[in-house]
Amino acid sequence: MRPGATRRSLTSLWRLRGYLRPYTGSLVVMGTTALTGVLVSISIPLVSGALIDGPIAVGDRGGILPLGLLALALGVLEALLILIRRWVQARAVLGLERSLRDDIYAKLDSLPMAFHSHWQSGQLLSRITTDLSTIRRFTGFGLLFLIINILQLIVVTVLLLHLYQPLGIVVALVAVPIIWLCMSFERRYVTVSRRVQDEQGDVATEVEESTLGVRIIKSFGRGGHAYEKFDRRASRLHDSQMAKVHLASRFWTFLEVLPNLALVAVLLLGARAVGEGDLTLGALVAFITLMLQLVWPVAALGVILSMAQEAMTAADRVVEIFDTESEIVGGDRELEHPRGHLRLEGVGFTFPDATDPVLHDLDLEVLPGETIAVVGATGSGKTVLTTLIPRLYDPTAGRITIDGVDIRELTLPNLRQVVTTAFEEPTLFSMSARENVTLGRPDASEADVREALEVAQATFVDGLPWGLGTRIGEQGMALSGGQRQRLALARAILARPNILVLDDTLSALDVHTEALVEQGLRRVLADTTGILVAHRASTLLLADRVALLEGGTITAVGRHFDLLATVPAYRELLSADADLVDAVGREGAK
Repeated sequence: MRPGATRRSLTSLWRLRGYLRPYTGSLVVMGTTALTGVLVSISIPLVSGALIDGPIAVGDRGGILPLGLLALALGVLEALLILIRRWVQARAVLGLERSLRDDIYAKLDSLPMAFHSHWQSGQLLSRITTDLSTIRRFTGFGLLFLIINILQLIVVTVLLLHLYQPLGIVVALVAVPIIWLCMSFERRYVTVSRRVQDEQGDVATEVEESTLGVRIIKSFGRGGHAYEKFDRRASRLHDSQMAKVHLASRFWTFLEVLPNLALVAVLLLGARAVGEGDLTLGALVAFITLMLQLVWPVAALGVILSMAQEAMTAADRVVEIFDTESEIVGGDRELEHPRGHLRLEGVGFTFPDATDPVLHDLDLEVLPGETIAVVGATGSGKTVLTTLIPRLYDPTAGRITIDGVDIRELTLPNLRQVVTTAFEEPTLFSMSARENVTLGRPDASEADVREALEVAQATFVDGLPWGLGTRIGEQGMALSGGQRQRLALARAILARPNILVLDDTLSALDVHTEALVEQGLRRVLADTTGILVAHRASTLLLADRVALLEGGTITAVGRHFDLLATVPAYRELLSADADLVDAVGREGAK
């Protein structure tokens, strides 16, 4: 185990205490009822002992009833206190879990793409589900009973020493090996607990990837291979869980055996003390009853310590997310009347942990209402360029301005109202087609939605079982690639941004549909600053100018016809689409 790991995990759990502050009143009620319940439960054996040594021993039948009713009343009171505690407890711990989950989700949403590209989705999922449930169980049950059980152990041990010191010493001596076992268990259990929780995240990632890629797996006949990968991770998790169970079972066995051995010793020594007149029968009954009350706290100590270690590990994993600093933080300025004047000045970008830059010394100006197509070979950095404008990533050199304002000075909500991006790989969510289209503009009118659908040639939604109300499956897998692209394009158009960035969003369309979409986009781009990543020469018909991206920088900017005539690299890039080059060239010559 790494030095200081336990201390760090305990610190992580302590840092989450602020989430309990709104429930301070509930915690006070929980603690009060639990402590009172312990005192009541301790009082019942004392009343029983007094009943045996008093009215029963002397044959006073009239004295039996009051003490019997007192014991009954104490039992009912204990049950009532448990009911109140659990009712209040549920509200507090479920509120804690909800607040933590909300904040983790908000934190994940605020973290940049660089974070999400390095973290497995299954690991994040396990933190926001399994880990939070672990923390809830400990704070709602384990932490309270850890305190209560320790208190009960101390109070009962003191009472046992008071009732009959020799037997009390026997019970107290049992605490020595229990304390040693707890310390040894804690050091080893935290290590295996962290390994299990990490491997649960790995399994969740494997399931998610296989589910999302089920069409590819089936089409290549790789179901067996996918199963073997999953089975390896599941087997590794199984082995770690078995190691965890083996460690815990040995610990719990000792915790069960030690109190029972002590009970046998107390019965033998107590019976002898009663026979010799050193101890009354009622005192022995009270002593044994009180000692039996120690069996549950001692046996539960193993469960509670296991929960504590798992909760500390879970808190450590949750705090990892909270401690992640977002490199993309919005400013405090807003563009009230944006015109869409975009400038990239000496922009460079290098991925974290990479040495070679993807972009460098990139300069580009796009005037309000102008459309520029960005073309380049595969891997030249076109998609990276489109992610810099809405600040999904930040440039590592240079700056990007809109209407003369550095986009890092703008609030993120304002920037992403001004800039909307539609990517080549469209993402649809498991909600209705209408909700997917209106994601960027939920207050859009029916007429605006219809117009966006028509421009994107996405009116196929009318043929779905419930039209726009039809629920789209996860990732829109029930739709074709072209249909998903058209819905994503309609979503971007409906947002009515000042700057519209399209990352080859027509790549999955057939030639006829593409021509219809381009015809509609002409009207949209007439009033919008447009950045088009083009892999097809036909898309260039939409652009006023074309920028050639080579080796991570823009080497030429101009009208398509001029670039064809003067830039060999541009001509070579489009040579694979010769017929369209001629068509676009004739259009540019007009």
